[in-house]
Amino acid sequence: MNKILLLLLLFITSISFSQIVKGIVVDQNNQPLPGSNIYFDGTTIATIADENGNFTLNYGSKLNSILAVSFIGYQTEFIKSFDSDKVLKIVLKEASNTLNEVVIKKDRFTRKQKLQLFREQFLGTTITGKKAIIENEDDIYFDYDENTFIIKAYSDKPLIINNPLLGYKITYEIVNFDVNFYKLSCSSSDVVKSYYAGLTRFEETNSNAKIVKQRDKCYQGSQLHFFRNLVANIWNKENFLLFKGSYQDNPNDYFTITNTNDAKRVQVTKQKKELSLNKFVAEFNLLFNRKQQSKIIFETETFYVDKFGNNSNIENIIFTGYIASQKVGAMLPMNYGIK
Repeated sequence: MNKILLLLLLFITSISFSQIVKGIVVDQNNQPLPGSNIYFDGTTIATIADENGNFTLNYGSKLNSILAVSFIGYQTEFIKSFDSDKVLKIVLKEASNTLNEVVIKKDRFTRKQKLQLFREQFLGTTITGKKAIIENEDDIYFDYDENTFIIKAYSDKPLIINNPLLGYKITYEIVNFDVNFYKLSCSSSDVVKSYYAGLTRFEETNSNAKIVKQRDKCYQGSQLHFFRNLVANIWNKENFLLFKGSYQDNPNDYFTITNTNDAKRVQVTKQKKELSLNKFVAEFNLLFNRKQQSKIIFETETFYVDKFGNNSNIENIIFTGYIASQKVGAMLPMNYGIK
């Protein structure tokens, strides 16, 4: 199931939605599940089923996102297309304990060390990341393969993350969490690559002036900001500048952007293989607002970006530097700033 979800997360192709979706959530015995959560992945667009399991979700514009339906004790249902003229009937199945499939074995690192690593690689080490709190850390399990130096994290239950500096409560369902080390270690200083994927629901908890300012600070120079600017062809000293090595270069020489139905198609010009990376296509340095430095490595020649800045091929576009430091603790909803 996780492999299917991961493929869905990488990109949802052109899907047209109306402004309202209606439905009913029931169990396998056709009994309503009141209080079920219905939301578009990565956004604040959400609702809750009423006492009869019925729901109506208004979202204002079409999205390239998964419609997720969840209820405690049941498997989350993921819907990538539907007929907007019909009332959806969503049947949830009782959840099985998927952690039974994971062999939890002892290793030389303590749970405290693994949790510290998880917080750093999942929430990040920015101010907002350090202040964010996972309310149910006890639901996280780890598996460390000492032969490959890879640690994985799992959870049968969605993680509940309270982010006070950004005014959001995030419900995060882990699909994948891997950290690769170059040696046997549990320290972030020895990490070669980390990757996580999941489905998120944002709930606004506060929106005072200080929080709004902090949100804008997180957005400026973020991955979301970069992809929105890339497809809009916005490059300048107050935004992003592109460098090939240490020399500033013209982005139009490396990116060809074309329109599709609901997204922009980005073609990356392949560079000479200057690095010993099997999938290497191109590598650039980025400078945002003359101070924030990042590096981006493309292992794909083509990817897509929708109007929200949601990009495909997330496993083949690698950031280091400032952008890489902004993890879930600095994450904003995909519909942030979009009316």
